Amino acid sequence: MPDRTILLVEDNPDDELLTLRALQRNRVINPVSIVRDGVEALDFMFAEGQYAHRNSNDLPAVILLDLKLPKLDGLEVLRRLRNDERTCLVPIVILSTSSEERDIYTSYTLGANSYVRKPVDFEQFTEAVGRIGAYWLQVNEAPPPISAFR
Repeated sequence: MPDRTILLVEDNPDDELLTLRALQRNRVINPVSIVRDGVEALDFMFAEGQYAHRNSNDLPAVILLDLKLPKLDGLEVLRRLRNDERTCLVPIVILSTSSEERDIYTSYTLGANSYVRKPVDFEQFTEAVGRIGAYWLQVNEAPPPISAFR
């Protein structure tokens, strides 16, 4: 479904470029919105600040969330998204270089749907991103919007 947006939360321009190339290489044609810090991610999701014009009901199909972010780290972004009924069901994939067990454990405890370590090798990275795209955009059945139950 090409109209479903991917939100990439990534502060490293090289990792951003690699992710975008990997999505293209895997023929993922969904639009990608990019934010570069934790505060901007929350502003995007809750349609605040520079994203106040955005429809807050237009949620991404999946969020690819780095942990090491400026202003507000990825774990705090995850915590806040999971604690809000508007965003608590949006699939969130942690895409991080960290292999720290504490980061992995905390991510899942806070409600991450998946934790993927960024492979160093571009081919492995491309394959991992392709699998993420295939699953979350083609296989996974997204929950209906909360407005459907009101």
